[in-house]
Amino acid sequence: MSKVRDTAILKLMRDEVYQKIKAVLDKDYQFSVTDSEKPEFGDYSSNVAFALAKDFRKPPFEVAKELAAQIKNKDVEKFFSKVEAAQPGFINFWISNGALYSQLSKAVKAKKPLVPKRLKINVEFISANPTGPLTMANGRGGFWGDVLARVLEFAGHKVVREYYINDTGNQIKILGESILAVLGKASAREEHYQGDYVKDLAKQPEKKAKNILDPERVGKLAANLLLKQIKNSVKRAGIQFDVWFSEYQNLHKKGELKKVLENLKRRQLIVEKEGAIWLKSGGITDEKDRVLVKSDGVPTYFLADLAYHYDKFVKRKFDRAIDIWGADHHDYVARLKTGVQALRINPENLHIIITQLVRLIENGKEARMSKRKGEFVTLDELIEEVGVDAARFFFLTHTPETHMDFDLSLAKERSLKNPVYYVQYALVRCSSILEKARFKNKKSDLRLLVGDSELKLIKQLVRFPDVVSQTASDYQVNRLTRYTADIARALHNFYEKERVLGSEEKITRARLSLISTTKIILEKLFGLLGISVPKEM
Repeated sequence: MSKVRDTAILKLMRDEVYQKIKAVLDKDYQFSVTDSEKPEFGDYSSNVAFALAKDFRKPPFEVAKELAAQIKNKDVEKFFSKVEAAQPGFINFWISNGALYSQLSKAVKAKKPLVPKRLKINVEFISANPTGPLTMANGRGGFWGDVLARVLEFAGHKVVREYYINDTGNQIKILGESILAVLGKASAREEHYQGDYVKDLAKQPEKKAKNILDPERVGKLAANLLLKQIKNSVKRAGIQFDVWFSEYQNLHKKGELKKVLENLKRRQLIVEKEGAIWLKSGGITDEKDRVLVKSDGVPTYFLADLAYHYDKFVKRKFDRAIDIWGADHHDYVARLKTGVQALRINPENLHIIITQLVRLIENGKEARMSKRKGEFVTLDELIEEVGVDAARFFFLTHTPETHMDFDLSLAKERSLKNPVYYVQYALVRCSSILEKARFKNKKSDLRLLVGDSELKLIKQLVRFPDVVSQTASDYQVNRLTRYTADIARALHNFYEKERVLGSEEKITRARLSLISTTKIILEKLFGLLGISVPKEM
């Protein structure tokens, strides 16, 4: 079944192709419609013939030829200009100019909802421990989560953006010990946090902690200071959070971990052995039991995470939770899904996105910007160096599961080689032309736009609702940066090939209308991506 069929309410272009194929079938077959990778394969392609080949007892290519003929015969409104079977059994579709002109106005007016059912979705991202500044790697997940939340909201869902503050436990105690060691009140140890920021923290809470030797109390004071820095950093990055969820205040202090433990105990899903309390996850989906409470009586992070997700799904009644984690949490995914299943929560409603590591590159070599002893580059330092727009766009061009080299030299370049500069220049070009022409959005005849570059630009623009609905369905935010670049490329090509001002009046009006539509859609994309709309460049 096509994903677009699942997610689109508007008559999106891909969905229309899907429905026209379905109209010639006598059964509900499973098939998909995808964008064609090359122009010679049309605008869209379908694998439907492969799904039918067994029932028809014919090779897929023979089935594709028969279906292509049936679809063409039934296409009385001339939605397609061409439908063609291709080896080994695909059907390729070319959208007619008339359908493109009609769809262009729909793309501009695309409004919520783009999804069949409005869900309440929790998007939790960054959630870095308040034991240090936000790093460049935190920025990768931060921008991804921020843009994903924007897309889901635009598509029609109710979204809550959440930061989980891990403000209790061993890491807070170690932070306190690190500061006390700097102050000469404790012995330095290898696991202590390193870097100039620890020395800065030692100076700030010193008055309050002058006679305090309790590492946990000192750590909490420092964590509060770091949390303020984190909030300033995300604000500077243009990232918004609706909820800052404190593990200590909302879970430990309210006894939520004990309640979850009792819940599991009632259903005989825990076992005591080796002095500890374990979740019997071996019988669910995990390969072995997992510790919930250690032999010293201290609850594990796993139990806290179960309580946290119980709070999301059961207490706050989210339909879906999306967690964006760093690369070091990869092996934790199956464990958490097993845990929520034990709590009678459908693990399919928990979506976890893992972001891989980032390496900073300048002039072909790994760059070191930080003066800290701690081996990291902060998000603030990166933004200071390249700006928010470049930081966002560069991170969002890569899928989160791939390792990434962030090209510092390219990000700082003020030329069309820089991808964010390239797309911003396209929008500035639109604004400049419309301002020069003193354009007023009067009725124009789009049928006059028959040039190759004009049609290529229109084909990109009509994809807008479909691109948003797909992204709201599969969370692949990098699709937006690629699509924005595709529009910019088509716009620049159109501008170089066609004369906008000074042509015959009706053609000029039609071309200005096309540029106005391009500007509107680019502005919507910039809003989703969280990048600025420059007035000039």
